[in-house]
Amino acid sequence: MNGSGKIRIGVIFGGRSGEHAVSLMSARSVLAALDPGKYDLIEIGITRRGTWLVGGDRSVSVVDALEAESFDRGEALPNAAVLPDPSRSGIWRLPGVSDGAQLEHLADLDVVFPVLHGTFGEDGTLQGLLELADIAYVGPGVLAGALAMDKAVFKDVMRANAIPVLESTLVLRSELETGMEAVLERCEAVAPYPLFTKPANLGSSVGITKCRSRSDLVEGLLEAAQYDRRVLVERGINGREIEVSILGNEFPEASIPGEIIPHGEFYTYESKYHDDLSQLLIPAPISEQLAEKVQADALRAYRAIDGAGLARVDFLLDRDTDELYLNEINTIPGFTRISMYPKLWEASGLGYPELCDRLIDLALKRKAQRDGTVREFKREGGDG
Repeated sequence: MNGSGKIRIGVIFGGRSGEHAVSLMSARSVLAALDPGKYDLIEIGITRRGTWLVGGDRSVSVVDALEAESFDRGEALPNAAVLPDPSRSGIWRLPGVSDGAQLEHLADLDVVFPVLHGTFGEDGTLQGLLELADIAYVGPGVLAGALAMDKAVFKDVMRANAIPVLESTLVLRSELETGMEAVLERCEAVAPYPLFTKPANLGSSVGITKCRSRSDLVEGLLEAAQYDRRVLVERGINGREIEVSILGNEFPEASIPGEIIPHGEFYTYESKYHDDLSQLLIPAPISEQLAEKVQADALRAYRAIDGAGLARVDFLLDRDTDELYLNEINTIPGFTRISMYPKLWEASGLGYPELCDRLIDLALKRKAQRDGTVREFKREGGDG
């Protein structure tokens, strides 16, 4: 904490993933919700190219700058970095290429609140940096972030824990370049059409295609491979989209479930963030018994990946068979005020500002647990 007794929060957003724009929307909501009476806020924005900018002049919004893609790399928005060195904690200003200046310590950080969706933020990479820097942070650790981000590996972990998931196969970008025909035959062996193609490591429905024929499949594979070197091909079903929010560390809680009624055939990027035609039904119109199963399976999956802080767990309910399948876990889900994650908690009795407070508290508690871990082993009695 600083001299005022406030907790200093570094809100990190933007980033190099295909979900950059979504991150900016989430960041606006989080920054507006955090109580300035409790917290000192530091905006840390990452450009699409990966340059870190810190809010120096309070009159300059880093979110606005990233949105407009107009950056002043001078006094207003200094280039910055978090260093992987606990002895140089906090956020540092980087010297310019030719000014010969030294690193300048700008501020300590009590907690980092990442609002980075997708690769280079939600996938364990940022979490690894913050672990090295010994800074508390909201959300999952390295393992949970990486596991949940890779849809193919995640499904293998769910299968190992007897949690139902849809049939699928993994395709590498290199396979598309060297043996498309063999890839198509393997994909078609998964299930009859329709099939879905998805980048294995992305969210917000970016790069997802519903394929009804071989020609669709070729296009879907090539589309997904633009966003990732690993592509998941999955059986398509006539499914209802059921979601539940999770909050907590070792003793997580589940919200009431909700249902998404997409405007199109599935919940696309445009449906999530740009049109108002899809519906969010909270609570989901499902039986109490099914709601309890959704919550129980979500908590099992969360624990299986060693989740922490928060997650939104997404299910598909087959309209034809009433079978429930776990689709994916989003460990840093969309966090605007109209996003499903906070709306489900609001309907469960926890408002948006209070939710942010809980997440910060969970981050500090998890850091305290890490600090209690012995890092050095000394043998007693010499070499005997």
